[in-house]
Amino acid sequence: MDDIRILIADDQPLVRNGLRATLGAVPGLQIVAEASNGADAVSSSRALRPDLVLMDINMPVMSGLEATRKVTTLPETAATRVVILTIYDQDEHVFEALRAGASGFILKDAPTEQLVEAVRTVASGDALLSPSVTRRLVAEFARRPMLSDTTAPELAGLTDREMDMFKLLVRGYRNEDMARILTLGESTVKSHIQHLYQKLGVRDRVQVVIYAYENGLVQPGRGTESLGGTRTSSRWGRPDFISPAGDTRRPAP
Repeated sequence: MDDIRILIADDQPLVRNGLRATLGAVPGLQIVAEASNGADAVSSSRALRPDLVLMDINMPVMSGLEATRKVTTLPETAATRVVILTIYDQDEHVFEALRAGASGFILKDAPTEQLVEAVRTVASGDALLSPSVTRRLVAEFARRPMLSDTTAPELAGLTDREMDMFKLLVRGYRNEDMARILTLGESTVKSHIQHLYQKLGVRDRVQVVIYAYENGLVQPGRGTESLGGTRTSSRWGRPDFISPAGDTRRPAP
């Protein structure tokens, strides 16, 4: 299996050196470059095409948010994923960074095991969100006015199985859980999810959740029709799902 190629972007040399020493000593991980500002992070990403960028938010020349937006949208770096480095898990930029295309957050002082797991998780195509970050994401949408039109045109192109995957992803299920619920192999689940991503034009499950919220398909903390066909008012439980206009397909179990 090929090494996971990592670019570290942080304006503090001590942070870069610490991350390089920690991650560089782990078999299967390779540090390919460092950047001290967002502009260098983008140019190095375009030149080297790393699998993953560990990106600080507050950097000179170009912010980490803008750099994340560029890295995740440029054709040359379409396969590169970004994990935001933060000093505390209540960072005020959580929502904006996820909207910019970041696949998750990790604390700069996270234990080595947690940091390595985060890198491997995101590099494998999954997303990385702590419960506190997830709560902030849900809270951000809870403050927004409800949409009266919940039509999401891209969903019309999904197969019934992909629609099942979509609804379970929005509820926060992992691949092994979906395989069990739908009695499928995990490889089959992964294949369906990749097709789903392509049809929705998203990069990972974080973006799927954002898509659902932005299209009015999810109402956080409100008693609405849930995925399972029951009603719930749990404030931080699995999100309620609203079927888009015209969609008569039954939800996944």
